[in-house]
Amino acid sequence: MLKNEQLHEFLCQRNEWMTEQWYKSLDKSKKGIYSTTDPEEIEKLKKQNYDFHVLFCSMFSKDHDEFISEFQQWIKEIAKDESHIATPLEEVLEEFFNTQKQYLSLIEEFYKQNKEAVTHEQIFEWNLGVVDAISDIIQEFTVQNTEAAQSRLQAQQELIVEMSAPIILLSKHTGLLPLVGEINTYRSQVIFEKALEQSSKHNIDKLYIDLSGVPIIDTMVAQQIFQLIYGLRIIGVKTALSGISPEIAQTAVQLGIQFTGIEVYSTLVQAMDKTEINA
Repeated sequence: MLKNEQLHEFLCQRNEWMTEQWYKSLDKSKKGIYSTTDPEEIEKLKKQNYDFHVLFCSMFSKDHDEFISEFQQWIKEIAKDESHIATPLEEVLEEFFNTQKQYLSLIEEFYKQNKEAVTHEQIFEWNLGVVDAISDIIQEFTVQNTEAAQSRLQAQQELIVEMSAPIILLSKHTGLLPLVGEINTYRSQVIFEKALEQSSKHNIDKLYIDLSGVPIIDTMVAQQIFQLIYGLRIIGVKTALSGISPEIAQTAVQLGIQFTGIEVYSTLVQAMDKTEINA
């Protein structure tokens, strides 16, 4: 009866061949990393696949827990690889299954070359081991890839929010802060910090805060706006609110929100007409 080590050696001798065959079989019309035409990206992809085979072959020479433990770093690197994150998950999983077929096919070839020394029980055990190992790898990859994708999305959303509070200079000491979209707690904090920082940086004396693009104003939003106005006042910046739509005005009245002592205009044009802007 042949031992696992002999199958291990048989497979390891074909690592490079498996990578080349796998790459040739790829559907290059798909989206993501598998359709790249960049020579460097192609070589990187092949290297990642080759490293997979080097690790995977060891399942026939090590116990399962040790084998999976050593695979963790490879899984982590691929799951967090930008090219793989940008590739639809179902396409990545499909290539795991294609690789599984490669191993099952090679085990069958090994059996044909050693019929007299390999039992059907061994073949069943080896095939089951491959399927179980691929399943464990897919499960771990899916978890880590999803976490990496969510982290990337969150970082992009935070960047968008931070960039959504720019102060536009209208003159040497006059600026405009156009607010667009829903204002939540996190975004209001970013707006507060960025407005103070940019007003101080540009030595702004007067800042117009335009709410034309804000669909809803509630108590929380109003409170954040008042805090911003108060914070600006402390550093010597006068403010004027514009873009107060009839809907927002009605909501403000219903909520008991008072704009006493604050310059309020229905439109930005009206606000600027009322105030002389010195270049």
